[in-house]
Amino acid sequence: MPVESNTAASDSQSVAEVINPQGTSDIVLVCEHASAYIPPEFHDLDLSPEARLSHIAWDPGALAVAQAMSAGLDAPLVVQHISRLVYDCNRPPESSRAVPEVSEIFPVPGNTGLTPAQRRDRAARFYVPFRDTLGAFIEQRIAAGRPPVIVTIHSFTPVYQGERREVEIGILHDADALLADAMLARRAAHCGHLVRRNDPYGPADGVTHTIIVHGVSRGLLNVMIEVRNDLIADAASQQRCAGLLAAWVTAALADLRPGSVGLAGRQTEKARHA
Repeated sequence: MPVESNTAASDSQSVAEVINPQGTSDIVLVCEHASAYIPPEFHDLDLSPEARLSHIAWDPGALAVAQAMSAGLDAPLVVQHISRLVYDCNRPPESSRAVPEVSEIFPVPGNTGLTPAQRRDRAARFYVPFRDTLGAFIEQRIAAGRPPVIVTIHSFTPVYQGERREVEIGILHDADALLADAMLARRAAHCGHLVRRNDPYGPADGVTHTIIVHGVSRGLLNVMIEVRNDLIADAASQQRCAGLLAAWVTAALADLRPGSVGLAGRQTEKARHA
């Protein structure tokens, strides 16, 4: 489903924001599910108050963790200000889950029976401004000779479809596992939580869209971090988690440098020596 980038600048700014754009870190943080906000015109998508503010609408705690990491690392942070039930910016427009009719156990009446034109309109209004804001910022860094490391921050519910999840932190990746591998190699030194690769989600679940489009496709180091949201339920735990993740990512990057390159760079090296 092609979607044209014709959203007005003011609309783009209301949907997506770059926090700390002058940050000195090579890391660019991303939080696609930062907000549970549903614009009034959508009438709460006819959801109950419980569902509207639950984990299906956003990633509780993720924005606070990302903001604390941004401050601690002096890293830019790109956030999306609209509920993922209106449009999930970590999904491409052709995905049925981009505008879900059902999320976990909750039907989403306001998304039921949308026409293709209505779905395209959602993507144009909410996905495209976020995609373009993040993409333009990354390209600015690359043009300035500072190719960034893409780190996306998410949270997940402890109980999903009635089943308790044991994993506490997931380190997710798609085709390029270089940074994820480095983090997993250092998990014992930096994290006392139960950590797993591509858990509770992975590429097969369609959750790696952002790191594919903005990281893998550009050959940039990238990783997606999922934190169980009961571990970041208050300000103190959010600060602790942010400090843990910031130190962990920094140590993993130090292990990779100098001499490491992203996926595209490794492919270039292989071709050069073939």
